[in-house]
Amino acid sequence: MTSTAWTLTARWVFPVSSAPLEHGTITIDGERIAAVNAHGERTPDFDLGNVAVLPGFVNAHTHLDLTGLRGLAPPSPDFTGWLRRVIAFRRERTPEQVQNDIRAGLTECLRFGTTLLGDISSDGGSWDVLVDAPLRAVVFREILGLSKERADGAKKRSRRWLAGHPRTPTCRPAVSPHAPYSVRFSLFSTVSWRHIPVAVHLAETAEEQELLVLRRGPFVSFLQDVGAWAPDGLAADLGHVLRLLTGSSPTLLVHCNFLPPDDDPMPANASIVYCPRTHAAFGHPPHPFREFQKRGVRVALGTDSLASNPDLDLLAEMRFLHARYPDVPGAKVLHMGTLAGAEALRWADETGSLMLGKSADLVVLPLPPDDAADPYWLVLDSALQVSRVLCRGRWIAADPSSISPGSTA
Repeated sequence: MTSTAWTLTARWVFPVSSAPLEHGTITIDGERIAAVNAHGERTPDFDLGNVAVLPGFVNAHTHLDLTGLRGLAPPSPDFTGWLRRVIAFRRERTPEQVQNDIRAGLTECLRFGTTLLGDISSDGGSWDVLVDAPLRAVVFREILGLSKERADGAKKRSRRWLAGHPRTPTCRPAVSPHAPYSVRFSLFSTVSWRHIPVAVHLAETAEEQELLVLRRGPFVSFLQDVGAWAPDGLAADLGHVLRLLTGSSPTLLVHCNFLPPDDDPMPANASIVYCPRTHAAFGHPPHPFREFQKRGVRVALGTDSLASNPDLDLLAEMRFLHARYPDVPGAKVLHMGTLAGAEALRWADETGSLMLGKSADLVVLPLPPDDAADPYWLVLDSALQVSRVLCRGRWIAADPSSISPGSTA
């Protein structure tokens, strides 16, 4: 440990990988956590007072390039109608506006305490912003193409993009074959993607299964209208997609609102990403995440985009889930918003929990003055917002003036 190491304490420290520590301490040495101790084991340099110290949040699914759509495309039961508005917005946006949207979305994520991000990018365009960002990120280049010709072209462009964007210490390339209604079935084979992360929007609506099994429903006219109808490219059903995704690549199955939790075997490398407020905004029935967890399937959290959500606040997702499902233990909710997301994005060796040797990524959250038998309730029942964010040992948001070590220049 170097002479510049510093130790903080708070009312509660939540390592996530272990039980909460009342008045515990965390020692930071450069970019790393040098120690996590119970109260009394180490003398702190700084006492943050009545706050919680939590791991930096992990937003496992969003679309930063849709930040400019905030409030302009309210979700409704007419999913394909909503898709039409999103497509129209994309088509009228200039490259400069898209880059500004990405930067604005990143700023919002940082302010709300996200230190690891999984971003779906329509052309990989968020890479240049995220590769220089203080947080860690996985950039999923989106793939579209239902006909064989379009699918072949999309695959070639994606391979060129991957070759031109090698992983860095903080940013990793990945791909996102968009959804069963928009991507030729062959592109879901994870064998094609050389062990890199793959994200797929799956079973987002009931109409998706209707399209795959019966070749009918609102997606038919939607695809015809946008010039993308190619029924020979559709998978046979959701199970067919899951079988194609079985391979060595870490796979994020996004939404899964209508994926039967007991029907088909899940790929061993798969995680489900649940976006609670987006799910509710579309009026879907209760999400089956608890049934998947009982099967041992990892479930992480995301915000989705501002086309379907009022903000990019991952803590708000956790609090919403807690309010809707009070039977789910607070420890599990916090795990879903931190370590589960880091595991899904294959970054748990670096971040997602407060442990010796991991990156010094944490948030400081003011707590109400109440007592609570369960300390998780102090975090999840409150409306108080993140006040400070430390990422890779440096304060990156809010006012770090009362703590000098690690402050940004």
